[in-house]
Amino acid sequence: MRVAVVDIGTNSTRLLIADVASDGALAELARESVVTRLGDRVDANGQLGDAAMQRVFDALAHFRELIDRHHVTATTAVLTSAVRDATNGPDFTAQVRERFDLDARTIGGDEEASLTFAGAHSERPRNGAEVVVVDIGGGSTEFVVGTHAGEITFHVSTQAGVVRQTERHLHDDPPPPDGVQQLAQEAQEIFIDAIPHDVRERVSSAIAVAGTATSCAAIELELDPYDSARVHGHTLELGTCELLLARLAQMTNDDRKRVTGLHPDRAPTIVAGVAMLIEAMRAFGLEQVEVSEHDLLRGAALRLADRSPRRGV
Repeated sequence: MRVAVVDIGTNSTRLLIADVASDGALAELARESVVTRLGDRVDANGQLGDAAMQRVFDALAHFRELIDRHHVTATTAVLTSAVRDATNGPDFTAQVRERFDLDARTIGGDEEASLTFAGAHSERPRNGAEVVVVDIGGGSTEFVVGTHAGEITFHVSTQAGVVRQTERHLHDDPPPPDGVQQLAQEAQEIFIDAIPHDVRERVSSAIAVAGTATSCAAIELELDPYDSARVHGHTLELGTCELLLARLAQMTNDDRKRVTGLHPDRAPTIVAGVAMLIEAMRAFGLEQVEVSEHDLLRGAALRLADRSPRRGV
């Protein structure tokens, strides 16, 4: 079955078109990501801005052309943190559904965590060890703990994200050290308060998904152009992330845009992202994380194929 999944997040809008076989094997046909900053000022104003919504609509118009070109059988669009938090979120979701003929819905943190875990654990070896999947988004960060057999044992969606925390703490260019320190301290407190001690003690490894982790891997590997095959499965060391944070935090936004491996559109929020990834690793006492390209998009595609009627059945 050929499916298309659109993920409308706080910082980026993404598309995955894939063929999903009856045994769950997934073959990607197209994958795109556009930094649309839908959550710009939502933390302060409580509403999605007109310019931010238009950036998403522009991306969706392009995605709709790709979906039509690939003759997709079923589509879905999931909207996450920024839309959950905004008072005009329901109206925006309705516009996405009606204007672009997508089965669009806003999902809660629990479902976001479940889909992310399903995507991250697809095509992985099965065993009983517990692992945490860390998904640092624009408006929220999800932690999903489960076994390699696919069983979720704990999950939480926290109100910490790269757009939200950047707007709260990093107001100067380059950001002052005390602003970065305050951001890291707030992230640490949020993560520690949200995840029980016994859960953090049980976890022995981590998988990091989404733009912060993949950007860190691409910067370390000095990828130009971006190569998802090299990023997927790359190991990020805590010490490497600490050095990367020190380097990026000393730069202006214009300088960060020229860093090899970092997409220019991610330059404004990457400092917050790296600081939060470090605090996530510290919360679990981990010295490294595995970067994965398999995330919510993949989980939603598998879920869509599983619940949709198949041709010839």
